[in-house]
Amino acid sequence: MKYIGYILLGIVVLLGIWFFSTYQGIIGADEKVAEQWSNVEVAYQARADKSKNLLEIVKGAAGYESQTLKDVVEARSRVAEIKMDANDLTPEKMKQFEEAQARLGGALSRLLVEQYPNLQAVQAFRDFQTQYEGMENRISTARRDFNTAARTLNTKIRAFPGSMVNSLFGLNVEHKPYFESKEGTEEAPDIKFE
Repeated sequence: MKYIGYILLGIVVLLGIWFFSTYQGIIGADEKVAEQWSNVEVAYQARADKSKNLLEIVKGAAGYESQTLKDVVEARSRVAEIKMDANDLTPEKMKQFEEAQARLGGALSRLLVEQYPNLQAVQAFRDFQTQYEGMENRISTARRDFNTAARTLNTKIRAFPGSMVNSLFGLNVEHKPYFESKEGTEEAPDIKFE
């Protein structure tokens, strides 16, 4: 009889440990979902903050290089406008010709400093593309990690003994939704530079 009491006490202790462990597992899984959701928000906020700054940097570089290219085209057209004939060389025409050539040379040197055709804006666009890809990858990873945490929690609160512990101890942890692809996301988004 004495052994039966110890056995029953052992069973009660084991059941208590089992329920306590399940209780702690549900709370831990719920906290993991909250943590992963926070990571999703951080990834989206980082994209919002960073993309605005990156876009302004790229626009600034592109604007500068656009002006440089415009200067080259304009200087080149001025050189082309000056018609020099060996029979009609005057000091005025020579001066115009030299000034036009100097402008073209100056515009070309600014362009060569930027190593045309590998312009800085092209590099800035590549950098932006790399940064953007990284931001989207971090968002995707955060969303995937959230779905994993949500699946773990949802499994714990739906399966026995978690479902019983969830309702018995008043945890009332609810099923968490998953991130799903939206209709049309199989197509790449349009990125516009205005």
